Amino acid sequence: MILRLLLALNLFPSIQGSENKILVKQSPMLVVNNNAVNLSCKYTYNLFSKEFRASLYKGADSAVEVCVVNGNYSHQLQFQSKTGFNCDGKLGNETVTFYLWNLFVNQTDIYFCKIEVMYPPPYIDNEKSNGTIIHVKENRLCPAHQTPESSKPFWALVVVDGILALYSLLVTVALFTCWMKNKRNRILQSDYMNMTPRRPGPTRRHYHPYAPARDFAAYRS
Repeated sequence: MILRLLLALNLFPSIQGSENKILVKQSPMLVVNNNAVNLSCKYTYNLFSKEFRASLYKGADSAVEVCVVNGNYSHQLQFQSKTGFNCDGKLGNETVTFYLWNLFVNQTDIYFCKIEVMYPPPYIDNEKSNGTIIHVKENRLCPAHQTPESSKPFWALVVVDGILALYSLLVTVALFTCWMKNKRNRILQSDYMNMTPRRPGPTRRHYHPYAPARDFAAYRS
C-alpha cells in the first residue's frame, strides 16, 4: 500500500506558482507510532485580513474531508470534522497545523492541505501539493485501556477464588484439629491402660522339710 502511495505521490506535478494560486508545502511522509500526528501546511500568502478556509483531505482524489476550519484571525477558530476523524489544529505565521489522533492502521493514506480565500474577491485557492503520506503503524506495546465493564468479570473471578481459598483453608484447619484431638485421646487411653492395677498371679510357695510334731506330754512324764 505504501508503494502505491509513493507512486501516486510521484505522479503529482510539482508546485508551480501563479498570480491567482497559493503555494503550499507539506512533508512527504509522516510515520505514526502512537496513533496521533501533527501535519503542518506551509503557505505563502497573507491571510491576516482575509476570510479563509483551511482544510485537510484524504485520498489520491481528495474524496474525504478530514478536518476543516473557517473564519479569520479576528475570531477564535474552531477545527472540526464531519467524517469521524478526531482533529484539532492551530494557525501560525503562514502555517496551518492539523492535529489528528486515534488514527487506525486502515487510515494510512495520502493527505492534502487546501487553503482558500473566500473574501474579499477574487476567490483564490492553492495549487494541489504533492501531499503527505501518513503511515499509521500498529501499536502493539500499548494495549487498549480496560473499561470498568470489562474489568467486572475479572474482579468477580478474584472474589470467587478468594472465597474458595478461604473455605479450603478452614476445612484443612478443621481436619487437622480433629486429627490432633483423636491422636491425643489415643495417647491418654494408652496411658490409662498402663496405670490400671492388675490381679497378681499365683505366687510360688516355699515348702519346709517335714518335721514330726513333738510330744510335749512325754517330756512332762
